[in-house]
Amino acid sequence: MEKDLKISTELARLMMQSDEKVMEFVGSVKWATGYSCRYCGNSNFCAGKLPFSRRCTRCKKEESATAHTLFHNLKFPLHKAFFIAYDVCQQGNDVSVAGYAEKLGINPMTCWKFRRRITDCRNRLPSGAGWQQILLMNT
Repeated sequence: MEKDLKISTELARLMMQSDEKVMEFVGSVKWATGYSCRYCGNSNFCAGKLPFSRRCTRCKKEESATAHTLFHNLKFPLHKAFFIAYDVCQQGNDVSVAGYAEKLGINPMTCWKFRRRITDCRNRLPSGAGWQQILLMNT
């Protein structure tokens, strides 16, 4: 990704209201430079069974917008994960795990594991990497 786009606080708040809006955003960031099938390399696709997923027209493999990203295989709501990622990566806030757990109503251990996933991705990228590059890291 050439340019890291910052999203406004208002847009972030809108996305934090539903999983569908976050899926749409992650899909638009993930496939901003175009779609390429991970299995066969084909660039043609059609809509998949799930919202914002894409299905390769050659090998018929389907890929979710969150597959191979920071949000891959989450067991809690996507909009809550986006809140933590946005807060840590773009806002630079370092809220405690207990603070996130209380604010979002999820288990503190879940918050700790996801925040650790974010920091691991940040450590693997060169300094100055944008938060959207962190979102696209394959964990």
